[in-house]
Amino acid sequence: MQTRREMLSRSAGVAAMLAGLGLLPAVAQAEYAAAAFEAKTMADLTKSLGISTPTESKDITITGPDIAENGAVVPVGCSTALPGVKRMLILVEKNPSMLCAAFDVSDAVDANFNTRVKMGQSSNVMAVAVMNDGKVLFAQKEVKVTLGGCGG
Repeated sequence: MQTRREMLSRSAGVAAMLAGLGLLPAVAQAEYAAAAFEAKTMADLTKSLGISTPTESKDITITGPDIAENGAVVPVGCSTALPGVKRMLILVEKNPSMLCAAFDVSDAVDANFNTRVKMGQSSNVMAVAVMNDGKVLFAQKEVKVTLGGCGG
């Protein structure tokens, strides 16, 4: 029977081997987008991500409720069938931090994402697609947030 000490020793050996091969994730791998998640305006966001100003497109789809009774968990989704999508973003215009979600897309990934966001007030929700050729496309939808779920 294997003891706890032996198991920890073998686990440390495997971790050291993976680290030596470069297969363990870097500690600050998500640090690249920290400034983007702190952006307050569209200009700050485009500058931090190094992208151009988005243009509206009918090829991008944003889904969400017309009226959200609980602003803490608003279900939203974004999708597109366009080829060459590099990244999909979900933005909430009047949130303290505009960027709510960022999804990296490759050829092996279908650009169709659903998540839940927190909204403090009624606002436009935008789905942004960053293309491989540098184009930035978006679609938007207004979501009204009611206070206390009373519908008014």
